[in-house]
Amino acid sequence: MEPRYKVEGEPPNKVLAAKVNCLCLPLKQSLCSSEKVFRCFFILFVCRLVVFGFTAKPILPDGQASFPSRYMQFTGSGRSTGVLIESERWKYMMEMIARGDLRELLYASAKAIENKDMHMTDCLMTQLRQMVSVSGEPKQRLGAYMLEGLVARLASSGSSIYRALRCKEPASAELLSYMHKLYEICPYFKFGYMSANGAIAEAMKDESRIHIIDFQIAQGSQWLTLIHALAARPGGPPSIRITGIDDSTSSYARGGGLEIVGQRLCKLAESCKVPFEFQAAAISGTEVQLEDLRIQPGEAIAVNFAMMLHHMPDESVGTQNHRDRLLRLAKSLSPKVVTLVEQEANTNTAPFVPRFLETMNHYLAVFESIDVSLPRDHKERISVEQHCLAREIVNIIACEGPERVERHELLGKWRSRFTMAGFKPHPLSSVVNSTIKTLLQSYCDKYTLEDRDGVLYLGWMNRAIVASCAWRC
Repeated sequence: MEPRYKVEGEPPNKVLAAKVNCLCLPLKQSLCSSEKVFRCFFILFVCRLVVFGFTAKPILPDGQASFPSRYMQFTGSGRSTGVLIESERWKYMMEMIARGDLRELLYASAKAIENKDMHMTDCLMTQLRQMVSVSGEPKQRLGAYMLEGLVARLASSGSSIYRALRCKEPASAELLSYMHKLYEICPYFKFGYMSANGAIAEAMKDESRIHIIDFQIAQGSQWLTLIHALAARPGGPPSIRITGIDDSTSSYARGGGLEIVGQRLCKLAESCKVPFEFQAAAISGTEVQLEDLRIQPGEAIAVNFAMMLHHMPDESVGTQNHRDRLLRLAKSLSPKVVTLVEQEANTNTAPFVPRFLETMNHYLAVFESIDVSLPRDHKERISVEQHCLAREIVNIIACEGPERVERHELLGKWRSRFTMAGFKPHPLSSVVNSTIKTLLQSYCDKYTLEDRDGVLYLGWMNRAIVASCAWRC
């Protein structure tokens, strides 16, 4: 005898009931067998009752204490699925949606994708689309790009989105690039550049010929202040040679090739009466070899890794570990100093869901810090976040293997890599620390600066965002 049920409880909320019906649609559309039809609609029925506070009790025939166990579960493909367990799962989802916690829903969506639960994924994403906005609060803006990353992961389109969102120059030549705007409104890049420059200036204080090898020169903004500082050195400035390495994709942010960077730096050096030479190497870091650097006898070498090593694939990606190879290459040059600036996040080898959570926490702090500098409806702010941050977020969430190029590591891991390559820590001085503190006076007081064992950490509300340190042979 099939069980019959009676319903106990108050009538359900009609508006919430309508939401349940909407969220159940993906389940109805996915049915492909009579067993699934029966099972799924029974689950939907139980869900509707349980979610709204009803209890469903079986009406037992006279003299029967309980129904056989087969009425409490449905078996298919050798697996047993408890109806009440599934109803509780959907009840939990509805309660979560009712709470409206965006972070909780994003995390649950990532878990559903990891578990290949497409019904739950569809329901959660439908709700998330109503909650996120590129012009809303920081968590809503971040949520919009994280949702885009989840959609791209499902569609395996993360790499194409990443390429499409590469930072580009605005249409008008008068406007600053999006990356430069980000450079101005937040101190993260300035912090990294100034701390690295301070370490280089101290290491080179007695040198007359300096060769700086910048493995990702971008627009060359880092070296403007260093050229000014070396020009004012007692006894006269040294001669400076900068080798600027960058692949062709960065030309979008510059509006042209590396010759633009060279012309800009040469013009500044000439105005400061500093002997200067610029050497362009328009290649990816994975392609750099010793002969590309054109080392000359008698020059003091400084190697700069500012926000670039996390783009290099390591042993977790393939057989060619370029991350450690570049460190060994740098060590072979016997440099006076090597500087490292990197985001303090763990998105390299972490599994998908922990990586998703780390990305959410890290970038939420960045979005919150942008929020104090530009109004939420500011067109430039939207463009900065879309073209300079969203592409990173989408890549971290949507891509795997060689296609995932945004692979950040915590300072502890970088320390291990540098030590294995034969480097020793070169603690940043109190002068550098003091310079950064002066810089931060121009920004919101929620930024934090911490010096731990000669490493500087710039954070937002005590969450470290960027780490900067120096190394020597």
